Amino acid sequence: MTLEIQPTEHIVRIVSLSLCGRLDAFEASALRKMCDGYFAQEFNHFVFDLSAVTMLDSAGLAVLVSALKRARLKNGDVRLVWPREEAASRILKLTKFDQVFTSIESSEIIPKGF
Repeated sequence: MTLEIQPTEHIVRIVSLSLCGRLDAFEASALRKMCDGYFAQEFNHFVFDLSAVTMLDSAGLAVLVSALKRARLKNGDVRLVWPREEAASRILKLTKFDQVFTSIESSEIIPKGF
């Protein structure tokens, strides 16, 4: 009996998006379009660096949820770098995003276990 070897290569494409300013109804569509472009290019792992985001509203939250759902449908995932601004982090806690999304310390570190 001979040894049978079946290699499998795994190529993970991760995009890190650093956001600065307000992620609100006026800006959310631009982020959604950018995410659509990355999904079209077969990216399914995202890191949203929200550390410099000063405010989030429901439209911004909807973009994050949409990206999470789409990524998971393609066996991917989304990680968040938590905002430093209290107003932005408070809305994430109030909406329980801290329980839905995995947070990481920095977008410069590629998350292990993606």
